[in-house]
Amino acid sequence: MDNLLIRGQHRLNGDVMISGAKNAVVAIIPAAILAKGVCIIDNLPRIEDVKNLEDTLTKLGAVCELIDERTLMVDSSNIKDYHATFDSVRKIRASYYLMGVLLSRFGKAEVALPGGCNFGSRPINLHLKGFRALGATVDEDEEAGIIRLSAEKLVGTNIFLDTASVGATINIMLAAVSAEGTTVIENAAKEPHIVDTANFLNMLGCKVKGAGTDVIRIQGVENIHGGEYMIIPDQIEAGTYMIASAICGGDVTVRNIIPKHMDSLSAKLREMGCQIVEGDDYIEVISSGELVATNVKTMVYPGFPTDLQPQMAAALCKAKGTSKLVETVWENRFQYVKELNKFGCKMNVEGTVATIEGIDEFTGTSVYATDLRAGAAMILAGLAAKGETRIGNTRFIDRGYEHIEEKLRSLGADIRRVPKQ
Repeated sequence: MDNLLIRGQHRLNGDVMISGAKNAVVAIIPAAILAKGVCIIDNLPRIEDVKNLEDTLTKLGAVCELIDERTLMVDSSNIKDYHATFDSVRKIRASYYLMGVLLSRFGKAEVALPGGCNFGSRPINLHLKGFRALGATVDEDEEAGIIRLSAEKLVGTNIFLDTASVGATINIMLAAVSAEGTTVIENAAKEPHIVDTANFLNMLGCKVKGAGTDVIRIQGVENIHGGEYMIIPDQIEAGTYMIASAICGGDVTVRNIIPKHMDSLSAKLREMGCQIVEGDDYIEVISSGELVATNVKTMVYPGFPTDLQPQMAAALCKAKGTSKLVETVWENRFQYVKELNKFGCKMNVEGTVATIEGIDEFTGTSVYATDLRAGAAMILAGLAAKGETRIGNTRFIDRGYEHIEEKLRSLGADIRRVPKQ
């Protein structure tokens, strides 16, 4: 496994193009299993999670071919296997979407429990509650690490989610598109990638209404065909580069984005002293590198994203004054704090609240990425730090960021991959 080596304190300037959304594509690729025809998926991010999903669908019997670097062809016409218990399934969290699509297509599913980043308990009980409500039986084989689902017939119903879970909202939606009658999901999550998945399903001939609101209605259909679809830009990747400009000082224009998706971050960066200029499909972040403390609380969309919490923590550590950072989504998202404090940061956590005392200067050090977004935070801290920073566990970073070192170098950063010592 390679390390990332960063020599910090370089001002960032220029344009950066944002890739397709990881959180959307990891739902849309499995959703292609529903189609008895060819699906063309454009604006594809070339990240490890996508490669693992391509491998999984191929092993199930689909044909997956890259038309070019950004376009994937998926032909699921001849899939007959509903057993998804491969190693590639266990490597990523979003493989749980295979439960919904396989149950929808075959009335059966056998799926290995998902992996991905480990930052606390992330139960799939709401997913299973939804499948049961649709008429499926659920067998949780904890010893084997496998979920088995079966249903003679899926029947639409009303499902109220105890919490507005993104994963459960999408998974129930995937299962319900072929159920008899109408399914209503109440207290549904509203994130942009839910809307993107619903738009993809509708392009295939499904009937999903209300995505982006807290009530989603799905009318079951019998025929789901192929089609071509373009993935939305990655909200979290865009936010990471916006914060990079803020923490390093610079003038960075983040392109190929939907500025509305970035409203909560843009508001906080303005509070911290950055200048934000918005266009139709870009945001320019201008920063002196001198930041002011503020308070941040993660929430479901349209609130501040939990997936930008570690990156924002790095910026707050360099902001003058005392900041409060409250996490409301994952109970152990702060596991990166020990690594971040190696830069000289003063971040103290009690329960779900972090208190951050801003410091004048970070000092380069050796750290590890404890998960995907924590890895991004280590990069941001390294970019701002005096001296040299070495980051290990880059496999986490590669799960969600495409060509991150090349993109940062194009902005003026000194970052490269080196062999693990």
